[in-house]
Amino acid sequence: MGKMKQKLAIFLSGGGSNARAICRYFQSHERIEVALLASNSVNSGVKTISAEFGIPYLIFTKDEFYNSDHVVNTLAEHQVNVVVLAGFLWLIPGNLLKQYPEKIINIHPALLPKYGGKGMHGSHVHHAVFENKDKVSGVTIHLCNEKYDEGKILFQQTVELNEGDQPETIAKKVLHLEHEYYPKVIEQFLTEKK
Repeated sequence: MGKMKQKLAIFLSGGGSNARAICRYFQSHERIEVALLASNSVNSGVKTISAEFGIPYLIFTKDEFYNSDHVVNTLAEHQVNVVVLAGFLWLIPGNLLKQYPEKIINIHPALLPKYGGKGMHGSHVHHAVFENKDKVSGVTIHLCNEKYDEGKILFQQTVELNEGDQPETIAKKVLHLEHEYYPKVIEQFLTEKK
């Protein structure tokens, strides 16, 4: 028998382009597999991506997420050892943090600690960067704790912005980085944590 595979669960709230990039990256990986897709929204990309890669999915309600062990138990059933947030907008509850200490990874579409905190997600971030006329933006990949965007930073990558870049352009540049680096950083995180 070879080594046991590390199993990821990916949480998403939106279309899931990052989730898809991660699934694709680990599709035939020897040591890491995506074991479960989870979402708080039936309108997210969770079903499409599940069908595309043949990965089981879970859709949960706010009540199930915050007031029960339904999600934690489902992760355990799928033997998940690392949780990856890919555009997931809810704060992670205590039972999940306790079950996965230092094992919940998130990506933020800016260079934390700038533009972090509640409400700072998606286009809100890029608009703030635009308003401040920043010369660079980028991505931050970090571990989650009980506060938004305040966990230990694992990785940051910058991208240069041009003077005329609109929020949409900034978003595209940053998303490109997300797709390129997120899977690699997850892989590194999992292979280094011996």
